[in-house]
Amino acid sequence: MLRPQFSQVESNHHGNNLPPQDYANGNSPGEALRTGGVDIQQELNRLEEIILCSLRIPLTGRTLVDEEKLLEQLDFIRLSLPSVFQEAAVILEQKEEILLEAEEYGQQVVDAAQAKRAQILAESDIIRQAEREAEQLRRQVKQECDAMMQDTLVEIERKQRVCLQELEEMRQTALAQAEQIEDGADEYADGILGNIEQDLQDMLRIVTNGRQQLQRDTPPPKNSSNSKKR
Repeated sequence: MLRPQFSQVESNHHGNNLPPQDYANGNSPGEALRTGGVDIQQELNRLEEIILCSLRIPLTGRTLVDEEKLLEQLDFIRLSLPSVFQEAAVILEQKEEILLEAEEYGQQVVDAAQAKRAQILAESDIIRQAEREAEQLRRQVKQECDAMMQDTLVEIERKQRVCLQELEEMRQTALAQAEQIEDGADEYADGILGNIEQDLQDMLRIVTNGRQQLQRDTPPPKNSSNSKKR
């Protein structure tokens, strides 16, 4: 709390310097000025103490008050009030400045928070966009992999059918060639056997002709003629 400063003290109507202090504690008015601050509540308490510490008149309810001390205290309080008011005005002015600074600081905090929020939202948007793109890419890759797998399966089935067809054609060709070889072998064997048969027939004809020729050239035996004459 700010304390007003006093360079001079006016004299009261009794001609004494102000302000008075707690005389019970041995403080002089000059010592109070040298403190550089005034506490009105404390000065009012001192005023009350002057009254309470004064001599009471028995059975009357009245009190004998030191008029000089009382007036000095009142004058000091009266002269101190403008300083207190000025101090209050300064405090109020400082309060306004503090409020303005606090408001400005609060606005800066709000602006920083909004900027941070915008940054976080932007980063969140970037993250979400990256996640969406990653998910889209993952689905695209999966679709491409599925399509490639399907194409591969179709190609495998096609090649399998082609291979089976080629194997069947090769089997049919092998069977046909085997039949051709078998038929050729039979024909070849039949031709060989026919040639042998022809050769044997020719040989048999030669043998037959040779025997017939021999029979024509051979005279009949004599025993056979005599037996016929008898």
